[in-house]
Amino acid sequence: MSITAATEPARQSPKRKRSQSPDANLPRYDGAADGAALQYGYDEGMPSELQSPDEQEDEQDGAPAKKPKLERPTRLNYAPHMTLRGHKRGVAAVKFSPDGRWIASCSADATIKIWHSQTGALAHTLEGHLAGISCIAWTPDSKVLASGSDDKIIRLWDISTGRCLPSPLIGHHNYVYSLAFSPKGNMLVSGSYDEAVFLWDVRTARLMRSLPAHSDPVSGVDFVRDGTLIVSCSSDGLIRIWDTGTGQCLKTLVHEDNAPVTSVRFSPNGRFVLAATLDSCVRLWNYVEGRVVKTYQGHTNEKFSVGTAFGTYGVERGLLDALDLDGEGQERKEKQWAFTTCGSEDGRTVLWDVNSKEVLQELHGHEGVALGVDVGLEDQTIVTCGKDKTVRVWKRLGLEAVANGTNGKNEATPAERVMEPTLGTQEEG
Repeated sequence: MSITAATEPARQSPKRKRSQSPDANLPRYDGAADGAALQYGYDEGMPSELQSPDEQEDEQDGAPAKKPKLERPTRLNYAPHMTLRGHKRGVAAVKFSPDGRWIASCSADATIKIWHSQTGALAHTLEGHLAGISCIAWTPDSKVLASGSDDKIIRLWDISTGRCLPSPLIGHHNYVYSLAFSPKGNMLVSGSYDEAVFLWDVRTARLMRSLPAHSDPVSGVDFVRDGTLIVSCSSDGLIRIWDTGTGQCLKTLVHEDNAPVTSVRFSPNGRFVLAATLDSCVRLWNYVEGRVVKTYQGHTNEKFSVGTAFGTYGVERGLLDALDLDGEGQERKEKQWAFTTCGSEDGRTVLWDVNSKEVLQELHGHEGVALGVDVGLEDQTIVTCGKDKTVRVWKRLGLEAVANGTNGKNEATPAERVMEPTLGTQEEG
């Protein structure tokens, strides 16, 4: 496979800003032998979160009349809830803890802040890195946070004490850009400006495997939900799928435009890869077949690395009862839809329906680039961050349930809009 890379200006500091890829021969990691088969990372039927719930069987003659169908809401009603201030420079990434209790944010000011997700109160400011921090990742039990910095070091933090664990992960030769824990929390994958992907043993703080993955800085890494696969991406325009156990490259994905890829993540069901690129596109890849199945547009992304996330949305139980649409529980199971979201260089955060690619909502709040986004696990709260030094929390208001295709705009009324207090501005101690 022959791919011509784009031309790159001189490299700059990677403060979440990406440059074009230089002309270079592709590294020889195009996968296993021809007979090797790449299996899905999670071998189940596709769950409804990435299926269209609109495909229904036609009624048969003489059959009892079915209850009205509930149409997919065409908009979401996220409103500003809190603005968290305290960072002294731009905030590169933000993450909910898996248990939903905490929000972690990392910044070019070389600190990490841990906030209470419900109140916005500042719990800890983690200090120890000697340069800006580009990435953070939680362990599945929410007890440890990993951080990657321009000082080339990965540090592990005990959230209960706010202190750094004694053994940092040292080995990268340049800025650490991306991190992800395995589902069991025993392994950590990291991507760096040194063009390598490292796989670490968290318990021993030792390097397990080094993958010379790309010909340009590695901008994103992620584990599939069962831990058997790793995905990496780079400003060389390539996305690679790796076997966690052997370190073998199983698949290389590249779009015909060969735009630099700035972030990558597996879908919740493990069957797709979501990638953001510097041509103002977010693409959903079927990585087994090596093809793009959806392309999301509407944001601006040409210079900076912006984060992506998945979420779900549906209709509240009370509205289902009012419309009598859930029957014996069967209808309600089908009334969950998936969305994906991404930041934008004009300060917006855009939400798309995964299937229809329709823009469900644009969140306006940041001044300058909106760099990071994450979606809370329980109530699908959204948190965003940006170059304006702020972390913003968005709560979802109610959706209108509309039957038989008369879907409304789902706008929140003025009385429903949540005020935006400024919390957590004080430092502890």
